[in-house]
Amino acid sequence: MLSTLLGYSRIETQFANSAAQALSAMQAQRFDMYLIEAWLPGINGFELCGRMREADPATPILFFSSAAYESDKVKGLEAGANDYVSKPRIGALLGSIAKYLPQAKAAAV
Repeated sequence: MLSTLLGYSRIETQFANSAAQALSAMQAQRFDMYLIEAWLPGINGFELCGRMREADPATPILFFSSAAYESDKVKGLEAGANDYVSKPRIGALLGSIAKYLPQAKAAAV
């Protein structure tokens, strides 16, 4: 569903079903942005964010997550994310994407 919503804004996405898949995709190709959910099977989104940031210090990382406590947001930003948007605020997500990449190809996890 998120892919469809982002597609309406002409944002091309590629989804990974796990942190391991995301890290593998990251090694195989370049993305303009990473979009992460905090709650992932295996490695959580905060750990994934830290690993992504270590591997790629420049590419924007955004959380779009159901983990909506202020402590979750702090944890995401401390892990290296550029922004943290709580679901279901799709308008805020689109605003954050536009802030970091006016015309982006986003990879969502």
